[in-house]
Amino acid sequence: MARFDVALGTFGAQDLFDGTPASLVRLARAADEAGLDQIVFTDHVIMGERTDRYPYGKFPVPPERPWFEPITLMGAISSVTSRIRLATGVLIAPLRPASLLAKQLATLDLLSNGRIDLGVGVGWQREEYQSQGLDFEKRWSLLDDQLQAVQTLWREAPATHHGASIHFDRLYSMPHPAQTNGVPLWFGVAPTRRQARRIAQFGDGWIPIGTTPDFVREGCDLIREAFANAGRDPRSLKVRAHARLHFPDASGKADWARAVDSAHRLAEAGATVIEFEIVPLLGDVAGLDEFLARLAALKNA
Repeated sequence: MARFDVALGTFGAQDLFDGTPASLVRLARAADEAGLDQIVFTDHVIMGERTDRYPYGKFPVPPERPWFEPITLMGAISSVTSRIRLATGVLIAPLRPASLLAKQLATLDLLSNGRIDLGVGVGWQREEYQSQGLDFEKRWSLLDDQLQAVQTLWREAPATHHGASIHFDRLYSMPHPAQTNGVPLWFGVAPTRRQARRIAQFGDGWIPIGTTPDFVREGCDLIREAFANAGRDPRSLKVRAHARLHFPDASGKADWARAVDSAHRLAEAGATVIEFEIVPLLGDVAGLDEFLARLAALKNA
């Protein structure tokens, strides 16, 4: 049976506590003490009212729901944790200026002693781009140019970059991240050949949108092929997949046993990290310590 690291998905987790970002800091500290490998935070800078445009079904929350900025949140968490890796799933990266994003993440990586994993994507909401004067239709080229500029700033001093939308000569962005090759980038994208080449060019990991073993297996094969074509070791690809959730009744609580079975199947398909969403699986915050202990025990099952 394939082994895997365990990640805690925190979407909506503040609602289990007092609704504040401080509650997520406390949750991260508990996950760190329990021995989990990664904790994952979501991102929206703003939210428009047209949530009906969400491409993956019904959007799970109303537009007025609070969203905490993940880089800021992870900065606070880094000071109360020591081993758990801090991740996004995903950060809508093009909404941040490249030089600022490079500086924020380098600082955060140093604060955490090299424990940052940056999940990136372009989002689905046109309004987030329009609110910043960015062209939604160019979101992928914005992402590529941004990430190339960010990685150049992390590696070189002075750094020079001339891309489609970002240009600079002999600039210094110091200090560099704690991790030798910069902050690892994980891509939350569909497993197409074009996206596989993008991951092979910039990334270290993939975050599948689908939760079936066949989807993960086929995507892993495609991306590993792109790694090999780019001269990279295909075995180095990291994959964080969501445990599939099944709801046996109207209570809203997901079936634990079926989630665990799903995790093993996803790991056998190529996932290296399995993310378990806390809200549908926990049910009652009174059982938090037991829940985290059960998650940690999966690593040694």
